[in-house]
Amino acid sequence: MTVGIDLIHFATSDYVLGLDTFAAEKNIDVNKFYNGIGQEKMSIAPPDEDIITLAAKATAPLLDQIDKNSITAILFATESGIDQSKSAGAFLHGLLELPNRCRVVEFKQACYAGTAALQMAAALASQNPNENILVVASDIARYDQDSSGEATQGCGAVAMLVKQNPRILAIEPGSGYYTEDVYDFWRPNHRTTALVDGKYSTKVYLNSLKQTWDYFTEATPRRFDDIEHFCYHIPFSRMTEKAHKTLTKKVGVQLDEATFKSQICPGQVYNRVVGNSYCASLYIGFCSFLDNAEQALDGKRFGFFSYGSGSVAEFFTGVIQPGYQMHIMKDSHQAQIQNRLALSYEQYVSFYYQHPLEADDIAFERTNKGSFRLDKIENNVRFYQQ
Repeated sequence: MTVGIDLIHFATSDYVLGLDTFAAEKNIDVNKFYNGIGQEKMSIAPPDEDIITLAAKATAPLLDQIDKNSITAILFATESGIDQSKSAGAFLHGLLELPNRCRVVEFKQACYAGTAALQMAAALASQNPNENILVVASDIARYDQDSSGEATQGCGAVAMLVKQNPRILAIEPGSGYYTEDVYDFWRPNHRTTALVDGKYSTKVYLNSLKQTWDYFTEATPRRFDDIEHFCYHIPFSRMTEKAHKTLTKKVGVQLDEATFKSQICPGQVYNRVVGNSYCASLYIGFCSFLDNAEQALDGKRFGFFSYGSGSVAEFFTGVIQPGYQMHIMKDSHQAQIQNRLALSYEQYVSFYYQHPLEADDIAFERTNKGSFRLDKIENNVRFYQQ
């Protein structure tokens, strides 16, 4: 019996800001973004798009393929929470009209929370063949205007169906994990945007990778040569290369350029044009690898490194299942990216800095082109539309 990801689908917003447009406005050489951090575009959420509408857009295609009444739990991971008490999963549960006999809970630990939800789902599913668990990670990465992090914004959501005998990825037992109380990235309750120490966060990320790898090799018999491909948490695409260079140096392996690229590069494709999606980032990267790998991946072992600032990290592995290509949703992913509407810099500023994110009462202009939107907030109650 195996447990893991049976279906996976991601969604992003209907609008995009090119970093060429951004760089021209800021009078910055665009190669600072294209080459320096490996980013080309940022998905930008309009005011009537939030983590719930993104999550619904990611989840709906999964529900089209199964009996939605079979869903036994929603584990919703986010660091863009919309309520301090009510789980984001409860909003999603109502919007998608899922069964009442269902557990719902929200996970929070920066960008690591999606992995925490996935591991809990796998543990639950391993105990019961009737479990069909939705793991949803959804975030909108926002930073202050003119801050160092502004060019690394983005948004996205990923939905995964986790169950026994999965058709895409079997998660292997054993992992390495590491926690350290640091201030590399955080968002106090009174702020709508994050605070970040970028250089320090990169240092903590890479140290956490080394620490989780040490624990992983103690906890499992698997070694570097047993793993064909690697997915890393991607705050910006060049971070994947920094991480893989750090790991290969630690294990004493020298790879030729072609092998190095084949191990990581397909996982960067979507992030370069979507931007950071926090909890969803690692798993959008996995979708990118499944969709863009030059060769079939059946039977290949993947290493996954999940990092969440503050900080918690984990390294684990999984094996791609035979016939996985029949169950991936490449066409949907690529259509979403290609069909986004390009924003001017002024339109982007209007979306992110001239509209209130929250209010006791607010009606939102219809700018979201997707199947789900946030219509209004009335007496502090959120109203969504299909």
